Amino acid sequence: MDIKKVVQEKYGIAALHFVEKGTKGSCCDGLSCCSTNDPITGDLYDVLEKESLPDAAVLASLGCGNPTALAELKPGEIVLDLGSGGGIDVFLSAKRVGPAGKAYGLDMTDEMLNLARENQKKAGVANVEFLKGEIENIPLPDDSVDVIISNCVINLSANKDSVFREAFRVLKPGGRFAVADIVTRGGVPEEIRKSALLWAGCVAGALEDSEYSEKLAAAGFTNIDISPTRVYRAGDILRLMERKGWDCETLSAEIEGKFVSAIIRAVKI
Repeated sequence: MDIKKVVQEKYGIAALHFVEKGTKGSCCDGLSCCSTNDPITGDLYDVLEKESLPDAAVLASLGCGNPTALAELKPGEIVLDLGSGGGIDVFLSAKRVGPAGKAYGLDMTDEMLNLARENQKKAGVANVEFLKGEIENIPLPDDSVDVIISNCVINLSANKDSVFREAFRVLKPGGRFAVADIVTRGGVPEEIRKSALLWAGCVAGALEDSEYSEKLAAAGFTNIDISPTRVYRAGDILRLMERKGWDCETLSAEIEGKFVSAIIRAVKI
């Protein structure tokens, strides 16, 4: 299974959906998105944050957390959002770092980049730049950003070691890694790991929390902390699954409480 191709196609379709349907669209087929009732993407941003942004940027938020609220961004800092999608976290970051700072958004999907740049025009945000590229090979120089954020995107990479090494490379000494992601507690059934649909929905690619910490440390990070923000019930995960031919009753018992959203923080010394 070509994970990168699956992810790119799914999120490209999602971006086109937002462009074509706007605020009147229904939830995207086969992807965790578009709905405030979604167990993963729903209710992550407060009303004031959403009111300051274009509707399409809010609707195109396909994450599992609100990293900008917990990254402790300071005026004048340079921020990089890995897998920036429609741009919501980039715009919120740009507001927090102010005119003296800058927020980069990195995405590999042309449709999402087009959507984000259109949202930037609508929002009238000047200190933002969207880059095309992959999070495993970040198109920025060494020691060039103060903070790296990401919102439920690192799960989608099939080479997380490269992601963490690249994140460490582009951060300045003293730079901070503060991402929202999904982690697991305990073993996960192989059926879920193999599901292309769930890779595109941020679940099947989740690392166990201890493995996440080990990989960050191997890349050079210190002060690693994983703080759960939401625990998913089995029913939440089963709502995202292709049920045909699967023994969902058995799977339910095996995944109950094993998936959690978390804020993962680390520092480059």
